[in-house]
Amino acid sequence: MHDTVCVVELFIASCCVLPEPDFDAQPLDQALRAQGVVPTVLGWDDPAAAWRQAEAVLIRSTWNYPQHPEAFLRWLDLVAAHASIWNPAEVVRWNLHKGYLCELGDAGVPVTPTLLLPRHSTAELPVLLAAQQWSRAVIKPAISAGSYRTLRVDDPNSKSAQAHLEGLLRDGDVLIQRYLDSVEDYGERALVWIDGELTHAVRKSPRWAGEDESVSAALSITAAERALADAALAKVPGELLYARIDVAPGPAGAPVLMELELIEPSLFFPQHPPALTRYASSVAARLR
Repeated sequence: MHDTVCVVELFIASCCVLPEPDFDAQPLDQALRAQGVVPTVLGWDDPAAAWRQAEAVLIRSTWNYPQHPEAFLRWLDLVAAHASIWNPAEVVRWNLHKGYLCELGDAGVPVTPTLLLPRHSTAELPVLLAAQQWSRAVIKPAISAGSYRTLRVDDPNSKSAQAHLEGLLRDGDVLIQRYLDSVEDYGERALVWIDGELTHAVRKSPRWAGEDESVSAALSITAAERALADAALAKVPGELLYARIDVAPGPAGAPVLMELELIEPSLFFPQHPPALTRYASSVAARLR
């Protein structure tokens, strides 16, 4: 007799038109099939997609949701009403708006110095930065992914930067963060966490609106970075399958949280295949 592999179906959420390549996609497809999981990739924004037939959904590359956050949340509600979804819907809702950084900071997690400005507020960039004693800053929408509409400000008196801020405030809430010089040498580190374990990290080069992502080979994770990741993940309101914790040395030299990516992060599987194996086997275990 031959052992048979129980085949199960899994819907993977992407978007109809990817704004950039997903280098995790092909390795993940192969790894899932090796686990007896048959993936079907659909665009969350495809009105003809059969989401109502899904019993399990894995969010992967829904990278255009910042342009359509309300529609994305409606899709999330639709799926969560009848299917298991990873990460869970309550985690996705919490993580969608980057105001979570202020919440984590208030809870004692070291985060990048951050200001949150509500939509339609009036703000003078030179005044704000002078009050914080920041010579350089980063401006981004509070709902953003892939450096969407993200701008580095090197001159607080820049008229174009002020115009960018005002444009963002017309459309939604805005984050202003201190620019960390450490991203230019030590670099921003993306720590990958899968099903209870930090697996690897990569160094991400600074990236601004319209630029492609550039990352290193897999790197080890320091004890201080591990402690920061544990502290941040402990505050997440829900059970996780995967996470990416983006960190960099802060003004005092210790690592601070730049972003906690719990919706659709690249997990850099080509850089560290053992993480891919862990991810695929963890998905398969949840389906059985």
